[in-house]
Amino acid sequence: MYDERFVTPMRQELTRLGVEELRTSADVDARLKDTHGTTLVVVNSVCGCAARNARPAIATALRHSVKPDHLTTVFAGQDVEATTKARAYFTGYPPSSPSIGLLKDGEVVFMLERWQIEGRSADAIAADLTDAFDRFCAKTVSA
Repeated sequence: MYDERFVTPMRQELTRLGVEELRTSADVDARLKDTHGTTLVVVNSVCGCAARNARPAIATALRHSVKPDHLTTVFAGQDVEATTKARAYFTGYPPSSPSIGLLKDGEVVFMLERWQIEGRSADAIAADLTDAFDRFCAKTVSA
């Protein structure tokens, strides 16, 4: 397990964007179980090869006009029980760090696994996310 001083900046890359950090399995169930609408679930990671582009991609995607109703994250290797519980919601997908799932009414409708993140630019990952937001998230009607 990494020293929290090393991990904290990686956590803050998402939490400063308004992404809710879920640190226990109870936190995960409270946010994901029986939740209506769309929920982004980011499995954050210290993996430099993939996570270093995933976090900036999420920041870019969240500037899009269409976004999920709820934004959440767990941290693999740090908050083990929370991560295990979150992955239990990713039916049909093996554990992957980092990974980004989009749930609609509790069901996975879109998933980016590590192999789809690693080696790709933040802009390419963000494009995948915004495409998923457009397909699965409610569009806001302007007044």
